[in-house]
Amino acid sequence: MSPTDPAPSPAVIELRQYTLRSGRRDELIDLFDRELVETQEETGMVVLGQFRDLDDPDRFVWLRGFPDMAVRHRALTAFYGGPVWAEHGPRANATMVDSDDVLLLRPMWAGSGFTVRPAERSRPGTPAPDRFVSVTVWSFPPGDPDGEGLIRDALLPVLRETGPEPLAVLTTETAPNTFARLPVRTGENVVAVLTSYPDESAHRGHLAAVRAHPVGREILSRVEKEQAASPQILRLAPTGRSLVN
Repeated sequence: MSPTDPAPSPAVIELRQYTLRSGRRDELIDLFDRELVETQEETGMVVLGQFRDLDDPDRFVWLRGFPDMAVRHRALTAFYGGPVWAEHGPRANATMVDSDDVLLLRPMWAGSGFTVRPAERSRPGTPAPDRFVSVTVWSFPPGDPDGEGLIRDALLPVLRETGPEPLAVLTTETAPNTFARLPVRTGENVVAVLTSYPDESAHRGHLAAVRAHPVGREILSRVEKEQAASPQILRLAPTGRSLVN
């Protein structure tokens, strides 16, 4: 896939959270957006989104997608074994403390993933858009389908009624990680809901509307009883080249 082709909705998605050395996030974002976007896509993957975490100045969050697990293995092998990473990888790695917080995900149902067009991506140096993206990751006991069903069948209708349509609704990809050089979190059973807002106040208003909904509070209580841990809520600011914004 060339960077000018429309991308299909990826069937395999990585949600990657990097802990960086203090004060070096902008350095990594500048390098990433300039050198590591189209060059990854030339191998068959698509860079979906790059974000500053608004709650942690030393965390960089990004998403990339693949048509399937076989393409993922080939694309990662080509990129991390190729000349671009050999040239720029050492500088990127020098900004990082940890890069192993990675969830391997898939769309919960056909049509609940991302559909993006890399040809429409902004040029390097474009100012960040004035948007706010939230990612809520609910964790449930391994092998338990009840939590996923509760999010899909009960909570999502309330979220749609009280706020914008989610950008994507994702769940754990259970296929084994076949590219051991890049670890992913194992034993997970999660649902991730990604939503875009004009600003942070719109996000707060949506949360308040869910809690005030006639059945919203009850559904949240039911989700809380099913979950294995408290949900992680990422409050994100897209970079200037993020397709997801």
